[in-house]
Amino acid sequence: MKLCITEKPSVARDIAGILGATERHDGYYEGNGYRVTWTLGHLCCLYEPDDYSPRWKRWCLSELPMIPAKFDIKVIKDPGIERQFGVVEHLIGEADQIINCGDAGQEGELIQRWVMKKANASCPVERLWISSLTDESIREGFGQLKPQASYDNLFFAGLSRAIGDWILGMNATRLYTLKYGGRGQVLSIGRVQTPTLALIVKRQQEIETFVPKDTWELHTIYRDVNFTCTGDRFETEAPGLETVARLEPLPFTIKSVTKKTGRESAPRLFDLTSLQVECNKRFGWTADQTLRLIQSLYEKKLTTYPRVDTTYLSEDIYPKIAPTLKKMTPYANLTEPILAAPIQKSKKIFDNSKVTDHHAIIPTGQYPSNIEGDEKRLYHLVAMRFIGAFYPDCKFEATTVLGESGNCEFKATGKVITEPGWRVLMPSKADNTEEKADEGDAVMPVFLEGESGPHKPFLAKKTSQPPKPYTEGTLLRAMETAGRTVDSEELREAMKDNGIGRPSTRAAIIETLFKRGYIRRERKNLVATQAGIDLVATINEELLKSAKLTGLWENKLRRIESGSYSPASFVREISDMMRQIVINVMSDNSNMRIEAQSATPKADTDGPKKPQKPRAPRIKSIADIKCPVCGQGNLVKGRTAYGCSLFASGCTFRLPFDECPADATPGQVNKVVKKKSR
Repeated sequence: MKLCITEKPSVARDIAGILGATERHDGYYEGNGYRVTWTLGHLCCLYEPDDYSPRWKRWCLSELPMIPAKFDIKVIKDPGIERQFGVVEHLIGEADQIINCGDAGQEGELIQRWVMKKANASCPVERLWISSLTDESIREGFGQLKPQASYDNLFFAGLSRAIGDWILGMNATRLYTLKYGGRGQVLSIGRVQTPTLALIVKRQQEIETFVPKDTWELHTIYRDVNFTCTGDRFETEAPGLETVARLEPLPFTIKSVTKKTGRESAPRLFDLTSLQVECNKRFGWTADQTLRLIQSLYEKKLTTYPRVDTTYLSEDIYPKIAPTLKKMTPYANLTEPILAAPIQKSKKIFDNSKVTDHHAIIPTGQYPSNIEGDEKRLYHLVAMRFIGAFYPDCKFEATTVLGESGNCEFKATGKVITEPGWRVLMPSKADNTEEKADEGDAVMPVFLEGESGPHKPFLAKKTSQPPKPYTEGTLLRAMETAGRTVDSEELREAMKDNGIGRPSTRAAIIETLFKRGYIRRERKNLVATQAGIDLVATINEELLKSAKLTGLWENKLRRIESGSYSPASFVREISDMMRQIVINVMSDNSNMRIEAQSATPKADTDGPKKPQKPRAPRIKSIADIKCPVCGQGNLVKGRTAYGCSLFASGCTFRLPFDECPADATPGQVNKVVKKKSR
């Protein structure tokens, strides 16, 4: 019997249908020589500190750092998870062969390997590796199964990440809480979340300490065109006014006219970060919201695997481009010009050296009939970016005119689009309130070298502006480039290896900062709370809060994935760093105390008190909460949401973590469930 293990029931159902395993059982499907089961995201996790030693149960400075000699895993203590693990464990014990059908990424590999290890799997294991969930892709993937060992480095990278986060998170959180936390206050420290918080705090300090400076720029109007002086700006207004008075009676002469033709390539295909940035800019969506929407489109077989960090396609995708475009019938009028001739195999799109696990996010070609609202908007964005990639370059003619008056040189530039190419698919900059039109896009009259005439010089006051606060979009870019401001797509690609966090985790990191009360939203802007500012100020260890240094650690994790760096070396470095941090913090004699506030302020308690209602029975476990939809099952906690224990029987109840956090108490979950069921 062949056993397929997927990451969620919906994927199991799709794969079972393809394989002919149509007989449904409790926790799995069976048929045609296959059994298909699923995890619920993570079924296993690393040991808690007190699982290693009873001394580590109590938070105590003298026991730090806690670094186990060997890390071990356990089944997550939750009735629904424990039950499903029991199903998977039983099926593994009866299997002749296992096919790992988990999400094709680092986290997906870790989830499956931990389950198989905990269940003592001993039979041969093969790996299904696909980038979309279409029937065609699934069939193709099962025809090209690969040995489990081919993905060992991927697992080692995921395991190293989990262990590194455990060492730093468990120890640093206890250390800073015990040393600096207020009464009953937990100070959350993380390898990625703390440098991310530091980015926001630093930007905020730059804004608050910014001192504006006025300068005056010399301009002149000649033939209704605004020319700008190429010399330095005036530090004070008086000498500028003197220059204006001197130039007014003098003629303005054209010295040179230069015309150049240029071309502009279409924007790159989307990776997850660029998609989150674009959606934040266009629609105001949070990073987490975009991730949930694109994940839904992936599970509906409309787009490819979303948790990717490349904007390129592998060369083996090239033969599939034309068939995919042909199947995108709602866009037939836009794809027709592309399909009229052979599609070029551009290195700007197809490059194997820029693709590791998965290629950029593109449509699968499936008809998008079952989507509406935000999902439809997101699909359209991905589809237009994909189609545009195969359109011709936008061609333009750029004109640079140099003029002179009274030994002062002036310049004006203009650009005229001669062939719009891909730009026919994209809204003009004038349609996007977030962007201003380029100064050099003005259409210019014909100037002749040597012509001369009257002009109107004037001064333009320029006031320097402070840096802009981070939005979720700009923060994601800063995380991607280790805190450095980079506009060039080429340079961003080169810096991704040293970014902090992974595309799939950055949204969750930002949400964690909200939950901890370290940041808050002011419209689209992200602002650090006083607790967040105090926490960053208290941390003296650069590696804990430096985006650049943390980016180097991320680089080592990527090297583990590629096989060029040792997992043992990574863990040893994290451990040594933690030991030194403990020493440094323990030697601090300050009496600093940090009070973090809830991200949601408490209601005002002044005024007459209402009579208290009788207390409901205490909810001690998630499993004590009845499903509000079917009324029969109990709640279980998955990887991204709470659901019903009878989901396999068709119950549709789902409570995403963005509506009720994963770390909420059973009582808090019960309150949200009651509210939703009203």
